[in-house]
Amino acid sequence: LGKQDYKKTRPMLRATRLKAEAKKTAVGIKEVALVLAAILVFLLAFYAFFYLNISNEVDLDLDPDEN
Repeated sequence: LGKQDYKKTRPMLRATRLKAEAKKTAVGIKEVALVLAAILVFLLAFYAFFYLNISNEVDLDLDPDEN
């Protein structure tokens, strides 16, 4: 709170302080986007690993030289 607040009443000062505290503790859109992007990358890597693993097993099962 700056020097310009000396003319404000007590409820106005409290509201200003609460607004400043809420702004400090609010979760930003950037943080949420980064967390979602990290989860998405992890899920895609997980999916790709199992997709490649299963596709290699299918290729082995279709081997024509096997009798």
